[in-house]
Amino acid sequence: MKNIVILATGGTIAGISESITDTASYRPAILPIEEIIRGIDGPLHKIARISSEQIAQIDSAEMTHQIWFTLANRINALLADPSVDGVVVTHGTDTLEETAYFLNLVVKSAKPVVVVGAMRPASALSSDGPINLYNAVLLAASDEAAGKGVLITLNNTINSSRDATKTNTSLQDSFKAPELGYLGYIIDGRPHFYREPTRKHTYMSEFSVNGLSELPPVEIIYGHVNSRSTLPMAAVAAGVQGLVYAGLGNGNMSTDMRIVFEEIQRQGIVVVRSTRVSNGVVTRNGAINDDQSNFVVSDTLNPQKASILLALALTKTKDTADIQRMFWEY
Repeated sequence: MKNIVILATGGTIAGISESITDTASYRPAILPIEEIIRGIDGPLHKIARISSEQIAQIDSAEMTHQIWFTLANRINALLADPSVDGVVVTHGTDTLEETAYFLNLVVKSAKPVVVVGAMRPASALSSDGPINLYNAVLLAASDEAAGKGVLITLNNTINSSRDATKTNTSLQDSFKAPELGYLGYIIDGRPHFYREPTRKHTYMSEFSVNGLSELPPVEIIYGHVNSRSTLPMAAVAAGVQGLVYAGLGNGNMSTDMRIVFEEIQRQGIVVVRSTRVSNGVVTRNGAINDDQSNFVVSDTLNPQKASILLALALTKTKDTADIQRMFWEY
């Protein structure tokens, strides 16, 4: 039987409401992980030996880089122990995809790491937390999950942390990979994989949190009709080292905004073109000449994940050609 460690950070899966029918007005991050596990203790111990630790107890809107470092360092320490076979992280869904992708880039093991949450609080009628956590442990204890990077599971689906995003504010099938699809499903107590991640991750990654106390500051600028230079220039004045532009269509921007971002780039601040569109690849040298403007493009990474990869890239280099290589590889 595998040894699985559950690291808890709070979120809706630990939330409580005043009524069992209330799934919106609840208090997140109330129940400690021991109490959450107690409700499904019997089924869990049939699939793995379980231990748990409370890393944080927060609404995931309060997630910070400092908690990320604590979480990543603890996961790396646990997975370096031969007696530990996998890790499950419980997390609020609002920033779950960001934490999962960060871990996907800095965890240094091929052992399974699964991030899980819930769309309904623990007190709700038909809460999805218990089955989601059960499935997460099942997945982390499976041989099939090894070497596939950090995974996300909710609603009986298996997602790559690189590709998945929250697509609905309240429904249980919120986590999807709109462009590339699920990696698989959990059916009748077994994971079934239909594809595998092809981009570098975890034990293949060049990134590390060793010696880091903070990440270089990166901000996201949202593109829209009549965009102005106010926000990007304010970010520059605040000391950012990188900007991600959630652009129009294929990461497009107006002529005025292109001039603004080119000037920002000349100041040594790396600019990445992403998109506010939910599907598709942001390609180089389309309507905008990236070679001339010295911009980086995000490939299929959404703006929030592009900001994570950019921040980690900036811990190693400011060379835009090398950073573009990272976006193609990760």
